[in-house]
Amino acid sequence: MHYLAFVDRVARRTGTSEERAVELTRATLETLAERLTGGEVLDLAAQLPKSLQGMLRPHPRTEAADRFGAAEFVARVAQRAAGDENTAREAVRAVFTTLREAITGGEFQDVVVQLPRDFRDMVEPALAPASRRR
Repeated sequence: MHYLAFVDRVARRTGTSEERAVELTRATLETLAERLTGGEVLDLAAQLPKSLQGMLRPHPRTEAADRFGAAEFVARVAQRAAGDENTAREAVRAVFTTLREAITGGEFQDVVVQLPRDFRDMVEPALAPASRRR
């Protein structure tokens, strides 16, 4: 999937402008990079367009992921995107759904297994059949 298509899908899913969708995508991917192991971040980035790869930077000193739950994830996205937590939660869902469409199913599963169960309400919409996601 091309960068502009990715951003357009996030914009449509969040009901925001493309500029705001870029901010929300960046905030979500930067936070996701903190939550995943370094190797998984690199694997995920390899399947994304160059413009999105730069948003996924593993921590340079460690392979380990930061351990935090869904509430902290949403709070970090909200802070990075200068928005409220409800908007951030919807943005995370939109980005996860778009990620699922942009990368292989196996790679998406590799990402999901690194997230605790409290991420379920944000990840499950991305796991729904394509007909329900649109």
